[in-house]
Amino acid sequence: MSDHLMASYNPLPVAFEKGEGAWLIDQHGKRYLDAVSGVAVCSLGHAHPAVSAAISAQAGLLLHTSNLYHIPLQEQLAEKLAALADMDKVFFCNSGAEANEAAIKIARLYGHKRNITEPRIIVAEGSFHGRTMATLSATGNEKIQAGFEPLVQGFVHVPFNDISAIEAILENNNDIAAVMLEPIQGEGGVNIPEEGYLAAVRQLCNQHGIILILDEIQTGMCRTGKWFAHQHEDCKPDVMTLAKALGNGMPIGACLARGLAAELIRPGSHGSTFGGNPLASRVALAVIGIMANEKMEKRASELGKNMLKRLQQKLGSINGIVDVRGRGMMFGIELSDDCPTLVSLALKQHLLINVTAGKIIRLLPPLIITDEEADQIIDTLCRILIEYLKGEK
Repeated sequence: MSDHLMASYNPLPVAFEKGEGAWLIDQHGKRYLDAVSGVAVCSLGHAHPAVSAAISAQAGLLLHTSNLYHIPLQEQLAEKLAALADMDKVFFCNSGAEANEAAIKIARLYGHKRNITEPRIIVAEGSFHGRTMATLSATGNEKIQAGFEPLVQGFVHVPFNDISAIEAILENNNDIAAVMLEPIQGEGGVNIPEEGYLAAVRQLCNQHGIILILDEIQTGMCRTGKWFAHQHEDCKPDVMTLAKALGNGMPIGACLARGLAAELIRPGSHGSTFGGNPLASRVALAVIGIMANEKMEKRASELGKNMLKRLQQKLGSINGIVDVRGRGMMFGIELSDDCPTLVSLALKQHLLINVTAGKIIRLLPPLIITDEEADQIIDTLCRILIEYLKGEK
């Protein structure tokens, strides 16, 4: 690692210089099966021909003009996303954290519109919304927040998947402007709420006249077997954030809103120099087109169910494994103890995995993997994991 890089990461001892579908190739020509997808970014795999063509074609035309002018590709992208999500308007930025910043600002504006002097937002313990000061403060993880105090005020943390906790706060406080949740907590450990939880939150927001913000940055764009994870139940948000897979590696974020929440951002109240520029917009349009044409949500649902079933069959009765869970192509394998060496052990076997929350193996394979590649991920991981747990005894 270069001495000139700030030590914000502790990278693994490998560097990739080429990608082909679900595979990454390092500087020595060795191939690795990617079950992380750049943390749910490269859902169409690496070097997808249609994505590469969109980048190349647009790079030869126009990269950037700024939002001082109309950007037709951005307007087309907004129309596509609004139609897919049944939302009214879209604000474009460069990342998930920025999209969540926009959502938080909308919630503040909404609260002031209701004459709340200091509006607050209910957020969940175990959540992750970004590393800017506001999104860091909204995140329900003290380790990530440590050292950055004082945090931004205005967030109330409740246990995830506990509808009574939200209900109690809403009954006893009149300064709540919004509830902000991930439909499935990604960084927190692939935590999937009970069926009906999100719908119940939606109902509470309706009853109390507050807005519901859903952070779909990791779960959106077909990852869970639907275009957006909230579509698994009756839980239409007022504000929804996207990033990651929307650009398949090209940085882009989006904050979608409907109803009154879509009307609160006005000229001068928010902005982004690079947000929705011609290059990012064209790539996102290509991504949406590929996902729609290849029915990626259906593929993620069907393959995800098969992979989850196989993982549960192979690992469900193994001592040291607490739970094997997933939805679509988003999987979490929870161990009873922290497993700090597992990622390196998998790397030696040319399999790329991720461990989050200390002891949860998180798998986020590209949605374009073949059945054979899915089997290879499962067989390799299970072999490594079973050997690892035997060695721990």
